[in-house]
Formats: sequence, C-alpha cells, structure tokens
Amino acid sequence: MSVLVCGGAGYIGSHMVRRLQAAGFEPVVLDNLSTGHRQAVAGCELVVGDLLDTIGLEQLFAEHKFESVLHFCAKSLVGESMHEPYAYYHNNVAGTLNLLAVMRSHGTGRLIFSSTAAVYGMPVSETIDENHPCEPINPYGRSKLMVEQILRDAARAHGLRSVCLRYFNAAGASDDAWIGEAHEPETHLIPNVLRATEKGAAPLSVFGNDYPTRDGTCVRDYVHVDDLADAHLAALGYLESNAGAHVFNLGNGDGFSVLEVLESAREVTGRDIPYVVAPRREGDPTTLVASSAKAREHLGWTPSRTSMQQIIGSAWRWHQAKRF
Repeated sequence: MSVLVCGGAGYIGSHMVRRLQAAGFEPVVLDNLSTGHRQAVAGCELVVGDLLDTIGLEQLFAEHKFESVLHFCAKSLVGESMHEPYAYYHNNVAGTLNLLAVMRSHGTGRLIFSSTAAVYGMPVSETIDENHPCEPINPYGRSKLMVEQILRDAARAHGLRSVCLRYFNAAGASDDAWIGEAHEPETHLIPNVLRATEKGAAPLSVFGNDYPTRDGTCVRDYVHVDDLADAHLAALGYLESNAGAHVFNLGNGDGFSVLEVLESAREVTGRDIPYVVAPRREGDPTTLVASSAKAREHLGWTPSRTSMQQIIGSAWRWHQAKRF
C-alpha cells in the first residue's frame, strides 16, 4: 500500500519509514528538511516540500494514490513556542488543515497524527491516562490539541478515520545505529547526556534537584522510538476496522529520574558525565508517566525495549557512529 509520511526524514518519522518498508508498504516521504535529514531516508522516495504549500500538496496527491497518511510534521520546541506562537499555530494547525483539505479532495480517508503528552499540561495524577484533563500550558501543546479537535470534527462531518498518538518522551535509535536523534538545537535529555561524555564538552545542566521525588530530580517516561513505530503500524491496522477519531497514549509506563538516566548512561558508556545543578525551569512538572493501557488493549501494543540501559545503549551506538 502507498502511504505518505509527512515529516518522514525527521527523528521519529525516519524510524517509521523503515518500519513501513519492512512491513511491505511503499512509503513516500514529504519533508521540508528544516529539522529532518535526507540521509535518514536514503533509498526512499523523498519529496522536499511543505504542508504550507497547497499547490505542491495537490500535485503530490495527484501523482500518487495514497491510502493513508502519517503526519509527523510539527514545530515542537516548547520554549520557542512561547516566544513564537504565530509560527507554531501557522505550521502545526494551518499546515494540518491544508493536508486534510487535500486528503479529502483526493479521497484519502485515514490519518495517523503525531500528538504529544504536552496536551495534558500540568498533571493532576502521577500516572496519566487519556481521560486526564487536557489543559496545555504552551502554544506547542495547544496547537496539537487544536488538531485533535479538528480531527474529531472531520470524523463527524466527513468520515475521516484518524488516530492521535500522544507520545511521552521518545528516545533511543535504530538497532543497526543507522538512524537516531539528531536535532539542532538539542533539547532532549538523553542525547545531551551522551554529548556531555565528549572530551571538552560543557557539563550537563540538571534543572532542579529539590523536587519531591526519590532523588530530587524530575521523573519522566521514556519510550523507545522503534516501539513508537510499532504502535503507528498497529494504528494503521486499527483504522481498517474502526471508524471515527481515536486517541492513545504511548509511553513506557515507568518513570526515570534525571539522575537515574545519568547513572544508566555511565553504566552503558563507561564514562563520567559531569553535571551542574541549574535552577528549575518554569512549568516543569515533577512527574510525567503515561498509562498506555488503552493502547495495549485496543492496538495490541506493548513496548519491548523498556529498560533505560536498552534505550541509552541504542542511542549510544548511534552517537558513536556519527552518521549525520
């Protein structure tokens, strides 16, 4: 089946492309390469384009018969979204509306949407399920929640079938170390921990050590990127027999503190990881851990790479390979 992967040259999208190819799909990647990497989708049809270019979208859909679309395109830096909200709503919301309009005009009726735990805002429980209140505290999270609402309306009005997958902390790299997490600037903990092992690197900043947790640092749920890809493939199958708009959390179900991540990285790399304690960041919740029971029940999805050593080990192999 022909599948369009928007943002397929990015971190999670490129892992998804490989998973689709292994499952017998024929993915076509649309990416503006602002944060994606051409090397990550070598051997796959890559169309350099943008969801904000409606003429280009029309041409792409006219040239292919897509049965489904996987949508990973987004601006996704929380701090940046606070300073540039218009850019986030324009890219994340208006771009998605462009995509949905072209999908409808060409009869493509299935969409898997990359959402985020940021739609929940500040947690009111230690474990978050899909019934947790959605009160995002930044434009990034609000832009994702707006799209989720649009997809519910599209299901009622036009019969669009969709699944929104709310990721917690994506991490790790492919088993063969060919693709991994390569952002500039890098804001995620694990790649920054690995960068701190390099000779001459600045110490890692640990933002706050006075939280009410087991070691005073924030606790987060990390899910391996290949487990995320498996969930997307399961969601495609789910839409074969389930109409409407659906939402699932994707997380490991266990929380790891910042210092626990550092200790696991020391074990994996055999290197010291210098760090300094910095002030808390505004808006950082103490604990964010997912309940993925709904995905397990309805998608048949269970993460298989759940230990921090597994996750960091795969990221470390990619980090050492330095492919791009």
